[in-house]
Amino acid sequence: MKALVKTELGFGNLEVQDREEPQVGENQVKIEVKYAGICGSDIHTYEGHYKVAAPVTLGHEFSGEVVEVGEGVTEFNIGDRVTSETTFYICGECEYCKSGDYNLCNYRKGLGTQQDGGFTNYLIARKESVHHLPENVDYQSAAMTEPLACTYHAVAKTEINDGDIVVVIGPGPIGLLAAQVAKSRGATVIITGLTNDKVRLDKALEVGIDYTVNTQEEDLKEFVNKLTDGYGADVVLECSGAIPAAKQGLDVLRKKGQYAQVGIFANSEVQFDLEKIIQKEIRVVGSRSQKPADWEPSLALMNEGKVNAKALVTHEFDITQWEEAYQAIKSGEAIKVLLTPVK
Repeated sequence: MKALVKTELGFGNLEVQDREEPQVGENQVKIEVKYAGICGSDIHTYEGHYKVAAPVTLGHEFSGEVVEVGEGVTEFNIGDRVTSETTFYICGECEYCKSGDYNLCNYRKGLGTQQDGGFTNYLIARKESVHHLPENVDYQSAAMTEPLACTYHAVAKTEINDGDIVVVIGPGPIGLLAAQVAKSRGATVIITGLTNDKVRLDKALEVGIDYTVNTQEEDLKEFVNKLTDGYGADVVLECSGAIPAAKQGLDVLRKKGQYAQVGIFANSEVQFDLEKIIQKEIRVVGSRSQKPADWEPSLALMNEGKVNAKALVTHEFDITQWEEAYQAIKSGEAIKVLLTPVK
């Protein structure tokens, strides 16, 4: 089978290779991949900024069909439509594993990073990570369950009440999904972007987000204050990983507001306005990836039509067209890109 493999660390080093079909083991499920999404971390891996256990097949956002099950698997049958969490291995003994916070296990191994992932024809997942697709969730939408689960995880770390004003900074796939999850909680949602984000901001309105603000043309703080009688936003979800955006997020929050950092900064050490956090008694929380408890609610949001993930898919390529997919993403032309296998 053909697989898109990160052969070694550093810029590039991404090749389509012939690989043997993986063999299913005890308590494992073999999945035939239908679609696999390109994540920002895949881009960072390609560019050499994100370390993986090379050589490894990339792709941790995917959907597919069960083609074989290992001994001990009774929960799934051949022909089932599924997606899977990225977790392939955990220690099972630390306090994070025992509480279901697998994303924080020091020994965790993930599909598409330490274990071969979805940019290929078949992959192996542990049965505990696999989820059935609800009736109204197609394969394209299902390939975006993982990023949706990441945004569900972030929103769940804040308290959003009906009628709250939520500002989502950054209209990429994560921001557009986070905005929809916040909207499903009854919030009035503002999503921000820049002039070159016009396609993404237009998409936000298409999927039902209340307001869009181009911060290069409009004063976000003034906009928020008009909606809140000068108090400021209740919650900010920072999804861009840009330092100016983080500072802006703290500035538009009300006193006792909530700030969630979802986007990853290019450099880990950044200047942060602690004075605003202190003086406004802002609650700041980080959000890393997703955990098992985030998956079924995410699938339910898509099944019930409260999140339209498929609308974010703008491009499809097969795994041999990585360069075209990469350019579509880097140019800003694409919102979400899905890859398909080749025989």
